[in-house]
Amino acid sequence: MLEDFLSIHDLSPYQFSKILDFIQQIKDKPWRFRNKLKNKILAMIFQKSSLRTRVTFEVGMLQLGGEAIYLSPSDIQLGTRETPYDVGKNLERWVDGIIIRTFSHQIAVDLAQVCHIPVINGLTDLLHPCQAMADFFTLKEKLRGPANLKLAYIGDGNNVCHSLIFAAAKAGSKMRVATPPGYEPNPEILKQAEQDGRETGFSFYITNDPYEAVQEADAVYTDVWASMGQEQEKEKRTKIFAPYQVNRALMTKAKKDALFMHCLPAHRGEEVTDEVIDSAQSVVFDQAENRLPFQKAIMLSLLEKKAKNG
Repeated sequence: MLEDFLSIHDLSPYQFSKILDFIQQIKDKPWRFRNKLKNKILAMIFQKSSLRTRVTFEVGMLQLGGEAIYLSPSDIQLGTRETPYDVGKNLERWVDGIIIRTFSHQIAVDLAQVCHIPVINGLTDLLHPCQAMADFFTLKEKLRGPANLKLAYIGDGNNVCHSLIFAAAKAGSKMRVATPPGYEPNPEILKQAEQDGRETGFSFYITNDPYEAVQEADAVYTDVWASMGQEQEKEKRTKIFAPYQVNRALMTKAKKDALFMHCLPAHRGEEVTDEVIDSAQSVVFDQAENRLPFQKAIMLSLLEKKAKNG
């Protein structure tokens, strides 16, 4: 049974599949879940700016009958004014769960270790599991299901890429990642994903050639070239990543009806052209829509029981 949601790596393939099914139930009949979290309160710690994560967790709690409290960087000053330990030990006495969107992944891990209430990873520099779960639900919704699908990821081997690799391993997908030399995914993530996917049919391939990666892909995914906290590298990265732009020429190398995916926000004209992101093949706003039923699914899975075992 789940106690926290920090990484898709922590899920079994069975749990991963059941969560995708649960998202479908919530999306199809949202009224059935009204008031399921009545009188529950979610603390939302945000050290990074957000649109989709903040709105979907806050709206999700309201639609489930609960409440959400937004805590901005200046409210807590996590790690400077107070340690994660002290913050967690305070919050667990007042609220029923915590979602944290922060920089260091270790902060989320430390918070979960000290809290007797569930902690949800809303994003760290290492992982973005909520996004990847919504993305794989979108693949299931739009295509025949994530198993055996070929997903191409083009760009920086960042937190989104890491969580997509973990999701592909749990689903049994085929994944190819194309990055510039030196920007490949974290080797430890790849090692863990390889272990995760031994019994699911998962395979992955790393290349520096985006055209090789998208060959016969069912979906082509990209993300910004400079993530939050990397703004000082933007000029350098723009030059390095320019050959990795997802444009019409690149999309023609994938399957004719291949989906285009992006976690948003998108820097149009950089990692993706308007022609692609606004095309009929683009499902970027479907991905964003599916963040809401997933956030509801993970909150229901964790907050209905609230206290961790032990």
